[in-house]
Amino acid sequence: MAEMYDVIIIGAGPAGLAAGLYAGRSRLKTLIIEKGQDGGQIAITNEIENYPGAMLEGESGPSLIKRMTEQVAKFGADRVSDMVKSVDLKGDVKKIECSKGTYESKAVIIATGCFPKPIGCKNEGQYVGKGISFCATCDANFYQDLEVYVVGGGDSAVEEAMYLTGFARHVTIIHRRDELRAAKSIQEKAFKNEKLSFMWDTVVDEVGGDEIMQYMIVKNVKTGETKRIEADPDDGIFGLFGFIGYNANSELFKGVIDMDEGGNILTDENMHTNIPGVFAAGDIRKKSLKQVVTAAADGAIAAMQAEKFINA
Repeated sequence: MAEMYDVIIIGAGPAGLAAGLYAGRSRLKTLIIEKGQDGGQIAITNEIENYPGAMLEGESGPSLIKRMTEQVAKFGADRVSDMVKSVDLKGDVKKIECSKGTYESKAVIIATGCFPKPIGCKNEGQYVGKGISFCATCDANFYQDLEVYVVGGGDSAVEEAMYLTGFARHVTIIHRRDELRAAKSIQEKAFKNEKLSFMWDTVVDEVGGDEIMQYMIVKNVKTGETKRIEADPDDGIFGLFGFIGYNANSELFKGVIDMDEGGNILTDENMHTNIPGVFAAGDIRKKSLKQVVTAAADGAIAAMQAEKFINA
């Protein structure tokens, strides 16, 4: 028979860890299920400047998440590394079926986050890991002294492009508009970086090569003009990093929980979904700002609402 928990938290990003912290401090019997490493997207972020209380001398995603994980452990939440296969969320007992077993609880907090959107060019899937990447901190070292291109114009794209200049010979930001969407403070740093240049009003239309990516075709969205960019013959490859946003990691819950057309779970301001006893927190949820600070706040609220539900 499966062990009964008060609350099961699916996902150990900032929202899931904050929920685990608050649930643990409330003496709820808590289980956090995470299939990979703690932190979600923030675990592969090189620099954190906008989280209140972050270390001024330099805070990275991994350093922040390490402290969050240690704090959660202090308050006694159980942990399991497992892959969720299916969920049964209706009724008084919620059942989470995973690869290693089935877990049961009175309440569930969904904090499964998001995953990077594809660049959207032809042949993209063939070259992921062979020239195309979505994680600068994971893969920057592979492109030491090579040419690198970054697709996107928001905070993440520009910050990761600047990080890549520490490895690459040169970095070019490809943006479909004629100005960046990143915060002004980030833009100011970028425009001062001598190893960073910009390709405006442009999208990547196609990539290609033999075993690895060796060329791409870019298109000007205003004129329709296309241009073929080849890897330097001495290099044989260049890097193409995509930072154009994220898709909600909500496939498991489709047809079960109410979502918008983008797969973001719909909640009220207290993180309630349409199913009693089921809450959603963090980037999985439809909201105006998806950041570490709002994810942590969501997780705290969800845990407190789960406690109220359990003790009602």
